[in-house]
Parts: sequence; structure tokens; C-alpha cells
Amino acid sequence: MKTEYKNIDQYIADQPEEIRETLEHLRLVIKKAAPKAEEGIGYGMPSYKLAGPLVYFGNFKTHYSFFPGSGSLVEKFKEQLKKYETSKGTIKFPYGTKVPVKLITDMVKFRVKENTEKESLKKTKKKTAKKKS
Repeated sequence: MKTEYKNIDQYIADQPEEIRETLEHLRLVIKKAAPKAEEGIGYGMPSYKLAGPLVYFGNFKTHYSFFPGSGSLVEKFKEQLKKYETSKGTIKFPYGTKVPVKLITDMVKFRVKENTEKESLKKTKKKTAKKKS
């Protein structure tokens, strides 16, 4: 039976003891990089929202993953991500891998910029549409 987590504290507390500290560190790095982001649970794992879905992370059998919520991010950071297993929407960090603080920080800040620019563009389009009507 799959657990329905109510918050990130509950999610991390439910993980194996050996990975909790790493997940908590990842959480702190994300919060520092995007202090205005709203924490929650999405798709059954820790999620952050700021002008829309921002990033997610999760724990798995042999690794923990960072989900950037944007395929363009993995492409933009491909050089820095060479040593990790990636796909369009996932970056896998094997157990025992320390949280790459600068990389996660840069990726989260990239997503904040991406989301806020997209939100700003939407607002501009709405204003333009109202003026025309």
C-alpha cells in the first residue's frame, strides 16, 4: 500500500535512516535557493511551487532523484550532469553521493527564473488581450 504523505517532514521521516540526512540537506539547499517557494507533496513526493510547479525530489531503492520539472534544465546543465544518470525529467544521485550543493542551487535558481519569466509573460498577454477587447 502506498503512503499518502501530508508534508515533507512526514515523507523524510518515512525513508530509511541512512538517507534521511541527505534528503534533509537537499531540502535545505532547495529552500535556500528558492526561499519564496511553497513546500508540499506532489506525485507522492516532496515538491516546490513558485509561479507553478518548480522542482521535486524523491527517494528510491538505490538512489535519490531530483526532478527539475523542465526538460530544458537537463539540456542546459548537461555538462555539469555528465557524471549522473539523467533523463529528460530526472537526475539520479546514487546512494552515498553527497548533495551537489552548487549544482542544485544553480538548477533551482534557473527554474525560479524560468517560472517567473513565464508567469510575467502570461500577465503581459492577459493585459494585451484586455486592451484589445
